[in-house]
Amino acid sequence: MTLDLARQLIGIPRHLSQHPGGFVLTEERLDDLVPIEPARMEDRQIIEWDKDDIDVLKFMKVDVLGLGMLGCMNRAFNLLREHKGVDVGMADLQDDDPAVFGMIQKADTLGVFQIESRAQMSMLPRIKPKCFYDLVIEVAIVRPGPIQGDMVHPYLRRREGKEKPEYPKPELRAVLEKTLGVPLFQEQAMKVAIVGAGFTPAEADQLRRAMATFKLTGGVSHFYDKLVGGMVERGYPKDFAERTFKQIEGFGSYGFPESHAASFAKIAYASCWMKHHHPDVFCAALLNAQPMGFYAPAQIVRDAQKHGVEVRPVSINDSHWDCTLEEADGGYLAVRLGFRQVRSLANIHGAAIVGARGDVPYDCVEDVWRRAGVPRAAIERIAEADGFACLSEDRRQGLWKVRGLGEAPLPLFAAADAREAGFSPEGLEPETALRSMTEGREVVEDYRTLQLSLRAHPLSFLRDELDGMGIVRCADLPHIRDGRNIEVAGVILVRQRPGSAKGVLFVTIEDETGIANGILWPDRFDIYRRPVMSASMIAMRGRLQKEGEVIHIICDRIIDHDAMLRSIGRSDFSVAPGRGDGARNGGGPDSRDAPLRIRSHDFH
Repeated sequence: MTLDLARQLIGIPRHLSQHPGGFVLTEERLDDLVPIEPARMEDRQIIEWDKDDIDVLKFMKVDVLGLGMLGCMNRAFNLLREHKGVDVGMADLQDDDPAVFGMIQKADTLGVFQIESRAQMSMLPRIKPKCFYDLVIEVAIVRPGPIQGDMVHPYLRRREGKEKPEYPKPELRAVLEKTLGVPLFQEQAMKVAIVGAGFTPAEADQLRRAMATFKLTGGVSHFYDKLVGGMVERGYPKDFAERTFKQIEGFGSYGFPESHAASFAKIAYASCWMKHHHPDVFCAALLNAQPMGFYAPAQIVRDAQKHGVEVRPVSINDSHWDCTLEEADGGYLAVRLGFRQVRSLANIHGAAIVGARGDVPYDCVEDVWRRAGVPRAAIERIAEADGFACLSEDRRQGLWKVRGLGEAPLPLFAAADAREAGFSPEGLEPETALRSMTEGREVVEDYRTLQLSLRAHPLSFLRDELDGMGIVRCADLPHIRDGRNIEVAGVILVRQRPGSAKGVLFVTIEDETGIANGILWPDRFDIYRRPVMSASMIAMRGRLQKEGEVIHIICDRIIDHDAMLRSIGRSDFSVAPGRGDGARNGGGPDSRDAPLRIRSHDFH
């Protein structure tokens, strides 16, 4: 019944709501023109008409969009100023830094804005951006619109010198030369319609509106006769006109305006600059901005370590709520994990522990309980995350001592401590020596409580077994010849099945040496849907495909290795994928997918 009712709900509007950052401007008083009513949020008002209504009436509508990466970069610039005395902002990063673009060309872009996805990382070594405008094109070209309009491959062939751009007439060269003859932006499509097909500016604006509807190309199709016919009348070859229309039609599946792509590219470049020059600052800011982006904290931390940044564990005497920077040997500051990383620890309790600590470190578990005034459960969360190691208490010993506490200090002891300005234990227990956890078990508990481990990667404990099975390490893939059949295993980071990919599933896995990218064609995905969508650790068996620096495994078979993963700590063990994972964090139906067939139902 649940599935039946869910199918009936598909396509029904979830709710009608106020734009979170939009406002309306009119020449006269707004309340003389449209009814205004209170919104659900306090001190907010909403008009009764939607964006299409006010567009017809020529109201001015302004949308203010918030981006998680802007918040992240604000944190990063503040940390940079505070800890390194470097006072820069987004507007100061005007020059193209060859070292930053070198990093981008290698697709070393985990965590940065826009160009961190699988599709973008695969495209970067091919486009090899050398300047800011290359980044504008990179942001715009890996979009459903350009992909549906078959713009990507012609652009790449022309950029690599494998074919020449086609400009049948000089006026078209002026419009398309900077994108090698391919209309990548909505503004270019409008200019092509004006100079190539005789559209008036008003008709070109109607074309732009049709391209911006986010619907499956239907909005653009009725312009076919006018656009193709107009270009043929002006002497353009019919096949060129039809190819141009097909490219413009692709924008109906979402193409970018050039200004939008440029503003995104600006943030992408700034985040790359920070990652390249200050990976310590970037890591701390990115962790403090979670949840956002494609990747989970475990991958962000591992990437920072790969770039030479020391990451230090949660500590009852050193951590704050946010991740912080500390002095360290070497070229970078160390990142101290904050209490925000501890599973189920409330911000208010983390802040109380930091506030009560002040400049006087805690000297035992009971001292935290007395001074911080937080529930025992909050202290237990920190003990589970091994936060008392700085007091020479390992995870088990710390938990043992927390479990011996009451829910709150007894009034008699608290009053005596206040009078003496000291601390006395409520009860004396004999020291209990508990057996230490195995290293594998420690890693399991790290993932359970922090969703990352600074000790080791889970697969490092399984490497001997994996080697015995003939499973290749991810780091060895660049040294294996193209076309060879191989098997590689790892924990799943990201699964994506974009509507523009026609049912193809992309999956990224990670072992202790690096990552591997797999491709499942629709028939393979149908067979192996269950392990792909539900397992934490899989093996991918198939043919290695190399194109320059881009490496994929074309998967013939997927094997579920969750039982092997659980054997590390002899308990349930799962690794949470990043926010970009489509299996766990999917959105609504994709308009480019085939419509779901809903069967008739008998509810008698």
